Amino acid sequence: MTQTINKTLRDSAGWRWTALLLLALAMFCSYIFMDILSPIKALMQSERGWDSLAFGTMQGAETFLNVFVFFLIFAGIILDKMGVRFTAVLSGVVMLVGGVIKYYAVSDAFCGSALETWFTEHLNYIPGFYELGIAPFYEGMPASAKFAAVGFMIFGCGVEMAGITVSRGIVKWFKGRETALAMGSEMALARLGVATCMIFSPFFANLGGKVDVSRSVAFGVVLLCIALIMCIVYFFMDKELDAQTGEAEEKDDPFKISDIGTILSSQGFWLVALLCVLYYSAIFPFQKYAVNMLECNLTLNPGEGFWATNTVTIVQYVIMLLVAACSFSSNFSKDTTKKYGLMIVAVVALIVYCYMGYKRGAAETVFAVFPLLAVAITPILGSYVDHKGKAATMLVMGSLLLIACHLTFAFVLPLFKGSSIGGVAIAYATILVLGASFSLVPASLWPSVPKLVDEKIIGSAYALIFWIQNIGLWLFPMLIGKVLDSTNQGVTDPKQLNYTWALVMLAGLGVAALVIGLYLKVADRKHHYGLEEPNIK
Repeated sequence: MTQTINKTLRDSAGWRWTALLLLALAMFCSYIFMDILSPIKALMQSERGWDSLAFGTMQGAETFLNVFVFFLIFAGIILDKMGVRFTAVLSGVVMLVGGVIKYYAVSDAFCGSALETWFTEHLNYIPGFYELGIAPFYEGMPASAKFAAVGFMIFGCGVEMAGITVSRGIVKWFKGRETALAMGSEMALARLGVATCMIFSPFFANLGGKVDVSRSVAFGVVLLCIALIMCIVYFFMDKELDAQTGEAEEKDDPFKISDIGTILSSQGFWLVALLCVLYYSAIFPFQKYAVNMLECNLTLNPGEGFWATNTVTIVQYVIMLLVAACSFSSNFSKDTTKKYGLMIVAVVALIVYCYMGYKRGAAETVFAVFPLLAVAITPILGSYVDHKGKAATMLVMGSLLLIACHLTFAFVLPLFKGSSIGGVAIAYATILVLGASFSLVPASLWPSVPKLVDEKIIGSAYALIFWIQNIGLWLFPMLIGKVLDSTNQGVTDPKQLNYTWALVMLAGLGVAALVIGLYLKVADRKHHYGLEEPNIK
């Protein structure tokens, strides 16, 4: 009797990539909820009275508990002690609880309730936090924004726990194999959630001709239920893997406080962590304002007839999925004819998608192209890092593209405000390049972490990086809101704001990330971290 070659699920490419798909789908759903209110910022002001500061404070609240109550550190400890599958399910439950609270906060049922009265009268002053300038609420903040912030804080604990869990899970299933390709593919698929959010959040908010912002959040809550189901399925699959190996779940050594000291004493760790917080602070907070920024800088002509129907939304989304599927699949096709055929279909479909976005005259459909180029090239970049290396070089290139994009939004895009075609064309091109930048950095950043810290404490290392990153994700949505309010005094129309200085601030983060990236290349050459070396040897 011949011995089977694939002894465990991990040895089977099919099962290995199925595990990745489950994790990616969970993150896809969480990414949608993360930005569910971003495309309808203007509606939140008109329907719920949220100005830019209230909107930014609520959005920044997502990471408040992770940063100031150190929940992410505890999440890393939980991950190291309890393992991947337990933490995956726990993160799904926490995300869902936070999502339900946020839904109630923006619903009509909250308006006029006793809970609204309580939030109006309380949490206006939080001793200690107020003096330090880090309070998650402020006097005059709408009650619905306060309660939504509470739900978003809880959701933020779950989604960041899910982030480090997914990274650890991929390392578990793909160690010694296509680690960077797997991480890049997960990120590419998950970030389709950004496009899905941009297209469907306004769709549900305006469904039936009656504006109701809570419908958008309800859509996100349903997807969080799906994310929890994906985590549960992964739980049993991961458990079967451990049963096959005859080992207990791959938990790391018992956590010790000294582990944190070991991680923090690494120069390489700090360089990656700083680059992470600078880069992501210029991306994720921007996403929350991007649609409104486009509304303020583009001359958009709302579509009529077919272009104003709900049908066109569904058609455009299907075309978007065609772009993503063909461009993503082309990375794995060994047949040259099929490979380039898929690429041609993807390009043609992308052109059709962009044309439809222009005809619809909706800013959210313009920004929805953001992840599409990332879906196409992230697997390529991940595979390149696996086989060729050059991770540090990719970090530098990503920072350069980031700077160029934000400066284009700040100074070039406003010049085309009188030209509907020219402005939309510039916006599409810049957003696609920004998506490419968003591929270069994560595809090379996260697979580099195992090269900088001991595998036994990698869960805690990811948690610390995410914690440092969350400081920026908490701070910059509020800073953008404050900059907008201070530079647009007297402007009451949310679609007439001047975003120049807010964008210059984000470009400055890109400059700082570029400096760190260049220094990381020097340090890698000096200390031999192996960042420029391939993962597969």
